[in-house]
Amino acid sequence: MPWKNQGGGPWGSGPKGPWGSGPQSPGPRPPDLEDLLRRGQDKLQTMLPGGNFSGMGIALVLVAALAIWGLSGFFRVQSEELGVVLRFGKHVRTVQPGLNYHLPYPIETVLLPKALRVSTLSIGMRVVDDSRRGGGTTIRDVPEESLMLTGDENIVDVDFTVLWRIKPDGVGNFLFNIQNPEGTVKAVAESAMRDIIGRSQIQPILTGARTTTEAAVLDLMQKTLDSYGSGILIQQVQMQKVDPPSQVIDSFRDVQAARADLERLQNEAQTYANRVVPDARGRAAQILQVAEGYREQVVAEAKGQSSRFLSVYEAYKKAPNVTRERIYLETMEKILGGADKLVLDQGANGSGVVPYLPLNEIGRRTPPAAPQQGGSTR
Repeated sequence: MPWKNQGGGPWGSGPKGPWGSGPQSPGPRPPDLEDLLRRGQDKLQTMLPGGNFSGMGIALVLVAALAIWGLSGFFRVQSEELGVVLRFGKHVRTVQPGLNYHLPYPIETVLLPKALRVSTLSIGMRVVDDSRRGGGTTIRDVPEESLMLTGDENIVDVDFTVLWRIKPDGVGNFLFNIQNPEGTVKAVAESAMRDIIGRSQIQPILTGARTTTEAAVLDLMQKTLDSYGSGILIQQVQMQKVDPPSQVIDSFRDVQAARADLERLQNEAQTYANRVVPDARGRAAQILQVAEGYREQVVAEAKGQSSRFLSVYEAYKKAPNVTRERIYLETMEKILGGADKLVLDQGANGSGVVPYLPLNEIGRRTPPAAPQQGGSTR
């Protein structure tokens, strides 16, 4: 079919084009680019000295532009920030708070992270605003973060807080090695706490092992973040709440009370044992010492009597009659020494008691009784 100039060409009759639209009614026309350039040139000539667009004017414009471009490199770093200067996107230096300078854009740019601010991250709980209580705040538990399994297969509810900041010499690592710093710290903190709790018993965690647990979690977090090259410094880990799950907390408290009673009774028994055992040991040592002294005394007396008997026997062999008489007299002296004696005369000229003066008994007589009060004296 031959193409004809009438009828709109090969797309049919009428003034339509290939996209179904033809010439429209006259409307607003776009600005003329040549007219804009001409107007800008006229304004620039009026600003130049002499009103002529000469070489001197162009030089002055270039100098002014260079001055403005050079002054654009000044920047200020706030008190909580550190300036990270990038040269064509590469970290070249870190500047301290204050007024600083870098080569103008696009040669150098600067990033200003808040590297000197200590950030707080709560895990297992959330602080939310409560508008119904006059704009106060309430703490909401997050069980999926706080419930953890201990090494003895018990469940414990742990809420803790992590204080962290950027290392002064690790700002570049913080900016370029991790994409979500707060999320990374939260994931590492929760993982480290679950690791430490999973290797511990529930009893020390609930009582006196909080400081040890916090130190272990901090050390594990710092090692993990350093292995990532994150440039983050963990300053402190604080365990806010360590309790059994709310469903069984009453039973756990009863168990804790029973264990406290057990420890109290054990301490009392140990105190009684510490008091009684040394006393019994002292009495036993005293009895042993008395028995030892008695044994030595008896042995010494037996040896003395044996030696005396042998000496008497030797004398007896030499003079039997004399020794026999001496033994008899010594024996009678012992028997009659402390007895009351009567001397009888059985001779031919007398029969009766012989008077004698008991000189050894005079000193043992009792003194006469004192006279009664009120009696008369003559």
